[in-house]
Formats: sequence, structure tokens, C-alpha cells
Amino acid sequence: MITVFHLITELNTGGAEQMLYKVITGMDRNRFRSIVVSMTDKGTVGGKIAKAGFPVLELGMTLGTPNPGGAWRLYRHLRRERPDILQTWLYHADLLGILVGKMAAVRRIVWSVRCSDMDLGNYRLLTTVTLKICARLSACADAILVNSEQGKRVHEAMGYEPERMVFIPNGFDTELFHADPDAKTRLLSDLRLGRETFLIGQVARFDLMKDHANFLRGASLFKSRRNVHFVLAGKGMVQSNAELVKHLDPDLHDRVHLLGPREDIPSLTPAFDIATSSSAYGEGFSNSIGEAMSCGVPCVVTDVGDSASIVGDTGMVVPPRDPEALAGAWLSMLELGDEKRRELGERARKRVVDNYGIEKVVGQFEEFYEKVIQGPGSKVQRKEVYDADATSL
Repeated sequence: MITVFHLITELNTGGAEQMLYKVITGMDRNRFRSIVVSMTDKGTVGGKIAKAGFPVLELGMTLGTPNPGGAWRLYRHLRRERPDILQTWLYHADLLGILVGKMAAVRRIVWSVRCSDMDLGNYRLLTTVTLKICARLSACADAILVNSEQGKRVHEAMGYEPERMVFIPNGFDTELFHADPDAKTRLLSDLRLGRETFLIGQVARFDLMKDHANFLRGASLFKSRRNVHFVLAGKGMVQSNAELVKHLDPDLHDRVHLLGPREDIPSLTPAFDIATSSSAYGEGFSNSIGEAMSCGVPCVVTDVGDSASIVGDTGMVVPPRDPEALAGAWLSMLELGDEKRRELGERARKRVVDNYGIEKVVGQFEEFYEKVIQGPGSKVQRKEVYDADATSL
């Protein structure tokens, strides 16, 4: 049995956290033993992981603050568990993992890159320093998992060791995320809206990279179309968020619905007529877009990360930071009519089922971990195998 020790920056709701949960719960427990460690606390996803029967440990660190005590606790966990593989998730975990993992004599160390072109001017200096150190140390990792081809290109340009990079896309539970003809009726009832209402939705936490300002500026161009409403769900999507609300056109207050964080995303997403990713930068592989496609919802996305290649010809792609282009794509999608949008949605779901089903992706993780254990001789083989998968999509 292969023991994989997963070190992640935190376990609050987010794309990396959700993917970690899907991977470890989907892997064959007769072949793989998974242990999860959060640098901070268990968070919301940690509770789900523990409930699924996996050990979840905490280092009690504060993000942005170096903590030798947390590093020592990690060292002790690694020496006690002696995992075959230390899999780290996100930059700070990558750096901590390579430093402590080497001291603890971990057999194999694997990093995970989950984003693409980060605008580092919007982040703390410590994040920039961490990324630069990671680039210099990347050759020390046995492999670097990337979930987007754009992320791979960007990090190679930053100085990451290209021969270590292995592409495995995000995966989706297509049984959980599926079309639901009654979802829109339920949401319209909850919002007290009429049946003729057209819903444009986005599921994303409040973060500069998600560019909700772009979304809301695009929405402001729909003032004359009174039947079009906009739904925003995710952490920070609340009226009390002054940084968000300042971008909201006063004339649209009754047509922009801020739902906050939701636990019912599989039931909410199929209610949308159009799903959107308005990100300005940083996306690797958008989970919300993959989930919407799995629900048979056509998507309008900005050309950030791998979003354009994910939707393919089943949606529309616009430049980032261009609200006029975003609004234009929404209008084009609206004017297609119900039947043509339904056809796009069906093709979108098929694209996810064929290429990004969670069973297939978990199988790629299992194969990858088994090959990592084989040692340096299998690195080129791994790169070729997964690059071939990527180019066949």
C-alpha cells in the first residue's frame, strides 16, 4: 500500500481543497492510504475529509507568518507516518513541504500548481518571495502536478523545472452535477421572480483575480433588459461587502442577487441560463465552469488559464477585463434562444463526461503516484503519458 501525505495551505472552501477531497475519496483505499495536513486548521473541507474516514491534522500556523513550531510539528508527523509520497498543494505548502520533507527523509515529494498567470502586485510580498524561492527549488521536487496547460507554460517561464511538470486536469462528479429541469423554478421561487426571468450566474469567492467588478460592469449594460437578472454565489457575495457593492450599479440593485456562500452548488448551478467566469488572471482550471458544463449550462468565460480550451466550442470566450465584450457574449447567448442554448449545454456536459469525469481523473492520480514511487527513471515517461492525455482533449 502507498501512503500519500497531503500537505495543503488551508482547508476552507476553494478549488484546490475540493479537488483534494475528490481525489482522496475517489482513490482505491486498498492501494492507497491518505493523510491530510492543513498548515492552519481543519476548515470546512477538513471536516468533510474527516467524516469520510481520513486522518486530518493541523499545524496551527497563521498564513503570512513564518512559524518554526509549525514546521517542527510537520517534521514530527512525517517522521512518525513515514509516507511514501508527500504531496503538497499550493505555493506555501510546496515550500514548507520541500524544506521539511527533505529533512524528514521523505521518499518522494510532489508539488501541485493550481493557477496560471498571477498578478503578484495584488498579493503580499511574502507570496512573491515564496514563488521565487519555489522556482529556484523546483528541481528538488520529484514531480510537479499542474492542472492547466497555461499554468505549466507560465511557471516554466518563471523558472520552474519543465521536466518535472505533469498535467492532470481537474475532475468532476458528473452524477452529482447534472441537468435539473426544476432547479430554475426553485431558484426563481426563492428569489420571488417570474418564470420569464433570464438568469446569468457566477459561482466564485470574492477575490481580485475573479474580477467581480468586470462582471458587474457587464451587468450594468443590461439595464434596458428588465427580465435579465444576475446571481452571484460564493464567499464574500453579500451586501455587507463594501468592496463588492461599490461596483454595483444603483439601477441594478433589484436585479443582482448576492447569495453568499452556498452548500447547495450542485442544486444551484443548473438553475442558470448562462454560467460565467469573469476572471482577470490566475485561473488554472476553473472548477465552477467545469461544474456548470456538467450541469448542461452553456458558459461565457474570459480567456484566462485553460478556460477557452475547457469550454471549446460549447461556450463563448471573451478577453479579460472587457465588460463590453462580456456583455456582448451574454447577449449573443441570450439571443440564441432556449433550444440552441440547450444544445450547447448538452455538448458541454458530454465534453466534461468524456474528458473530465472524476473517475478518469482519479485514475490518472493513482497511476501517477504508482509511477512516482518507481523513481527518477519514470519521469520522462510520466510527462509523455499525461501530455498525450492533454493534447487529445
